[in-house]
Amino acid sequence: MASGYSGTPLATKLGLKAGQRCWFRDMPDSVRAEIDPEAIGVDEQLAPSAGLEAAHIFVTRAADLARDVALLRGLLAPAGFLWVSWPKKAAKTDTDITEDVVRAVALPIGLVDIKVCAVDATWSGLKLVIRKELR
Repeated sequence: MASGYSGTPLATKLGLKAGQRCWFRDMPDSVRAEIDPEAIGVDEQLAPSAGLEAAHIFVTRAADLARDVALLRGLLAPAGFLWVSWPKKAAKTDTDITEDVVRAVALPIGLVDIKVCAVDATWSGLKLVIRKELR
């Protein structure tokens, strides 16, 4: 199933692949159904741990964002990535997070954004990776 305006399946847009060690936090049921981690064959972790190849968090509060991104930065594999999703303005959800807030949290701790994605009608996402010189 494809998400947003593209014909590309959401799991492909997010870079999820069979065998990847992944962890998801607060992923809406509708997004989980579209991604279908079991069908892809990712190695979904019950809790975040060292060597994560992919993580995706859904947040509405900047305080939670700062805490979670700092924690996950230390757990990502060198070539791993972290998707941060926050509600779009059009979703009319109470949030203090924007794309700029995500960058303001990520950049000082050595993460850089490399992709933006419309996850669904409610959520936007920013893909973060460890800065090359820090891997």
